[in-house]
Amino acid sequence: MSHNHDDCSDHDHSGQSKLESSLFSCELSSKVPFYTFQGDDDEDLEQFLELRTVCLGEGAKEESNVVEVTAMNHLGKTNSVPIATLHLSCLPMVSLGDFELKAPVTIRLKAGTGPVTVSGLHLIGNSSI
Repeated sequence: MSHNHDDCSDHDHSGQSKLESSLFSCELSSKVPFYTFQGDDDEDLEQFLELRTVCLGEGAKEESNVVEVTAMNHLGKTNSVPIATLHLSCLPMVSLGDFELKAPVTIRLKAGTGPVTVSGLHLIGNSSI
């Protein structure tokens, strides 16, 4: 996983909070089939993962690669949902827009051998503001 700092931005999810963002990226393959994003340990911070793209990497085979995410819904129940099915010859990349999930989030290569890169933003907001 690479985690690079980006600029601060004034998103207004609760009407008051200021969010900081940093780049997020992880690569999934048959050797590393999942990644769990926990966020920081600070309880005063609300942390989200905003997924933007899922794409096949160099050396990907002609096979279907299915990526799913597991996160909690608004009722506190854990759900797993496929977010992309990639294939080298017809769909090597998917743009997810602003697909935002509250940490913790597990991203898994459910089928295929990859490599698949998942990228987006790590958003951090102070919930005590």
